[in-house]
This record gives sequence, structure tokens and C-alpha cells, in this order.
Amino acid sequence: MIICIDVGNTRTKVAVYENGTLQQLVITNNEKLIKNISKQIQGIENCVDIILSSVGNLPSEVIENLKKLGNLIIVTHESPIPFKNLYATPATLGIDRIVLAAGATLKYPNQNRLIIDAGTCLTYDFINNQDQYHGGAISPGIGLRYKSLHDYTANLPLEKISELHSFVGNSTSASIQSGVLNGVIAEIEAFIDHFKHQDENLTVILTGGNSEFLVNRLKNSIFANPNFLLESLFLLHQHIVSND
Repeated sequence: MIICIDVGNTRTKVAVYENGTLQQLVITNNEKLIKNISKQIQGIENCVDIILSSVGNLPSEVIENLKKLGNLIIVTHESPIPFKNLYATPATLGIDRIVLAAGATLKYPNQNRLIIDAGTCLTYDFINNQDQYHGGAISPGIGLRYKSLHDYTANLPLEKISELHSFVGNSTSASIQSGVLNGVIAEIEAFIDHFKHQDENLTVILTGGNSEFLVNRLKNSIFANPNFLLESLFLLHQHIVSND
């Protein structure tokens, strides 16, 4: 059994893999993390492998308890990765972006890959067909855009994602929906078109909490997988173990 843990900015996801297959997915928080994992491995006699990716502040006692539950691998900037990192400041590259780049490299070999993570932030990461990671971009995610409009103005309301939004908003609420949602869609399309112009053989992976909302609104052909980071953790675990 391999347990993959993704500690994000707003929530924690736990994926349980057995024999290479995803068996269970749990969304939790740091306070309930140990309890949830203990429940998953109850009755398991064989040693459990755990791989952890964290962009948040995970308390040290949680780390120590995870070590008691199984063989713990924490992904760091020193972990073996299947690509060459050409980022100018590699020590500042987010662990989540490293994991996603590793997953794309391992799952889609010999291709140019663009990973778009539509979560708290919108991140773009490019790895070419020579397995060279060049970097990408970071911008505010959908929720942050709504929140910033509300927090940094006197009268604009705090909106949430709306399934129905026109391009021309005929009210303040509708105008915010148009600006945020159509703006995000246009931004993503522009990034995809830019990389496709450079490299026609481009595989685009869309992931993150807002990927399911966005996938049917994008004109470009993409692979949508909201849990690609967890799958990438599983693939990276195999890579790390095989390179021990």
C-alpha cells in the first residue's frame, strides 16, 4: 500500500494506492490527517509507504506521527526527480510544481508538456520533450480574484463561481463574474496558444480544484485530471524507490 498526501494551501488530500490502482481518495485537514490515515491502514500487516508533498505549514508532530505509521518520504528540493531543473532559482520552485512536473514527465514521456494547476493560484509549468523543466507562470486563482476585488474595494461584493455568466455583465455581480471567469479562461487559452506556437507536439494537463469547471469552457484539447498531483506523487514514489 502506498499513501500519497498532498497538503495544499486550503485543504489536504490523501490517496490510497494498492497494486498500482487508486483505491480511495479522502479530503481532510491537518488536524484529522493522522486519524484518517490510521483508519486506512487498520488491519494492514505489510509495511505501508507514505509520500508527502506540502506547500503549507505541517506541524512537526504530524510529521513525527506519520513516520510511526509507515516508511515516510517527504518530497524536497533534494529529492531525485526525472527531469532536469533549469529554473533560475531552483530552491524557490514550489514543491507542488516539482511534483506535477515529475508526474507529467513520467506519465507522458518524450513529449512537450504544459501543466496547468487551477487551484488557489493558477500555475503553468513547461517541460520539453528532452525532460528539461524551463519554468512557467503564477497568477491568482479564481477564488483569489473574487476575494481581492471584494477586499481591496469599498463596495464590490464577494462572488463565487457561477455556472451562468455572460461575456457582457449587466449588473455589478454579473460584471465581476464576466471579468473573473472570462478573464481566467482567456488567460489559460493564451498560455496554451503561446506554447503550441512554439511546440506543436504539446500535451496539456489541467488539474486542480477548478479544473472540472474550466475543462468544458476551453477550446483547446487537454487532459483534465483534478487529482493529477496525487497521481504524480504515486509516480514519483516509484521513481524515488527505483533510484535508491
